[in-house]
Formats: sequence, structure tokens, C-alpha cells
Amino acid sequence: MDLYSDIILDHYKHPHHRGELKKYSHRAVEYNPLCGDTIQVDLLVDRKGGLKDVGFVGSGCAISQAAMSLLSDWLKQKNTGDIRTFSFDDMVKMLHVPISPSRAKCATLGLAAVKKALKL
Repeated sequence: MDLYSDIILDHYKHPHHRGELKKYSHRAVEYNPLCGDTIQVDLLVDRKGGLKDVGFVGSGCAISQAAMSLLSDWLKQKNTGDIRTFSFDDMVKMLHVPISPSRAKCATLGLAAVKKALKL
């Protein structure tokens, strides 16, 4: 197994920022009907658009859950402008593993939830 696959498995088994936030300003849920993966993301954004906290819950494959864990690390201390310009292609590149077209929705499910929550 290569290093990046090990990273994906580690984030799947030990996800960062997992759990609902007690205090949040934005929340959204995304669901992949093709495989049943789901992610709910909670965000706490200050008045200047800075992301102060992130949490998520969900279930699904290693790719969807690890991708959200990796994304949650990236999101910490970003602002809505950074998030607005972060693309689905950027998300796939962040994973450092080949993503087939059938798994692209899994890899970007968390980002879709974040953008939905922020109405971006």
C-alpha cells in the first residue's frame, strides 16, 4: 500500500473534526444516492467570513469520510473567499489517490455539503 492510501485509511479510521458542533452558524447535508454515503457538515463562521470551527457526521465509504476529514483540516482558519475558490478538482487533488469517475461524487461529497451550507 502506498503512503497516500495509508493516509486515506488513517483519516477514515480516525477522522479529524468528527462530531456535530454544539454552536454553528451553517449546516447542510449531502447524500450520494448512488452509494448511500451521507455527510452533514456544521460550520461556525464569524461576521467577517472567517471559519472558526468545523464538524461533521456521516457514514459511507473510506473515500467520502476521509475526504471530509482532510477537508476539515484545510478549512480550519480559512474564510469564505478561500472556500468559494476551492474547486471540486482541488478536492480530488488533495486526496493524492486516483479517483475514478464513479467515485468522484464520494470524493467531493463533503465539499458539496460545505458549499451548500455557505450557499456558495
